[in-house]
Amino acid sequence: MADLSDMKAALHLYLRGTREDLIWKLDGLSEREVRLPRTATGNNLLGILKHCLNVEAGYFGPTFGREFPTPDELVPMAAFDEDPQADWYATEDETKDGLIDLYRRVAAFADQTIDQLPLDAPGHVSWWRPGSQDVTLHRIIIHVTCDLARHAGHADIIREQHDAAIGLRRDSTILPDDFDWPAYVSKLTKLADRFA
Repeated sequence: MADLSDMKAALHLYLRGTREDLIWKLDGLSEREVRLPRTATGNNLLGILKHCLNVEAGYFGPTFGREFPTPDELVPMAAFDEDPQADWYATEDETKDGLIDLYRRVAAFADQTIDQLPLDAPGHVSWWRPGSQDVTLHRIIIHVTCDLARHAGHADIIREQHDAAIGLRRDSTILPDDFDWPAYVSKLTKLADRFA
């Protein structure tokens, strides 16, 4: 367990936990199931994962003068000119296992940046608007953790809608056991209907 009195260790712990929470939402699902669009805007579990790995590679790489060792595996910035959703879906030649492996390698790369630099290390986010591009490692760890947490929440809902797999973490759902969910949903629906 990290020393949570150490700010950097605490921030890093939450970032790592959020990554793992996102990755395990794909456990046990087929290639089709992780790719299938689940919302009106095409959100899918594998696309969320691909987006997040590209986010981490960018923020913990070029922002601090580092380049991921195999940049050709990432979505290049130029791809967004042709397809603004380029990092939100897996292409035909990408696989669930391949993208999970890539995310783990990106995570190790990001972790190296965090381990090697102090929290006040300066960085520069070239794709942010002028005047707000200069950052610190501290700010980027918080920014990326919040972004990943938001997308892990998307994955939570998508997975629950797919097969009712729920839970905060792989080893702890934090939800009551043997709860009558249909009765609970019925109760909430009746309550909402009172305001129709």
